[in-house]
Amino acid sequence: MKPLKASAIVAVFIVTLLLAACTNGSTASRSNHIDNGNGTGFAVLELFTSEGCSSCPPADALLARIQKEAANKPIYLLAYHVDYWNRLGWKDVFSQPQFSKRQYQYSRQLPAQVYTPQLVINGKKACIGSEEATVRAAIKDALSTQPPATLELSAKTQGTKLNLDYRIKGDVTHRELLIALIQKHATSKVKAGENKGRTLEHVQIVRQLQSFRVGKNGSEQIDLPAGYNSKDWEIIGLIQNAQTGAIEGAARTVID
Repeated sequence: MKPLKASAIVAVFIVTLLLAACTNGSTASRSNHIDNGNGTGFAVLELFTSEGCSSCPPADALLARIQKEAANKPIYLLAYHVDYWNRLGWKDVFSQPQFSKRQYQYSRQLPAQVYTPQLVINGKKACIGSEEATVRAAIKDALSTQPPATLELSAKTQGTKLNLDYRIKGDVTHRELLIALIQKHATSKVKAGENKGRTLEHVQIVRQLQSFRVGKNGSEQIDLPAGYNSKDWEIIGLIQNAQTGAIEGAARTVID
């Protein structure tokens, strides 16, 4: 075996350093710890995704990791399956035109481009949904920020109806109460499109989203979607500034 030349030794050393840096960066980005920051804020993560998009599964997987880590922290995860990918070979069963419309609304308010996977944090910032370091930094920043409003929710089922009571502390001018009914987990076998042949895992799927004009407190009633049950679903409420898109308060509720 011939000895390495000096230039080759330097090259090997540089490659080793780069590999070490990549490994450390990957380990750090996949940390199972969510930094709460120094405040009493909250983080609402709205992921715009699609089963027809080959770039989306990594973002769905990141949302699943955060779901496991979030536990009882004030972190609220919502995955909206948009419908504009449906014409490209595979119809996403969870997609709704309403969710595409919501993403386009954000594109005007932030402003930001429309793409998948796109993640919007507290209605104020958008990033690529699979960029883990960026997402985790945004969560830390959101949790460190004092919220301008607080939301209290309680809910009770009555047959196929959901009765909601809410109380808001904060400015309610030009604010909306959004109620999202969320399926926590689902699996799909994709038979066409960019993800053909793949089995995709989904979390925090928004199955129904309704908005209400609100006062300081009140009650609303909504229809429950087919398949709803209190074990596999959850209800998240958001207070959103209708003019700016900023989410100013959030809560989840346990069904009585």
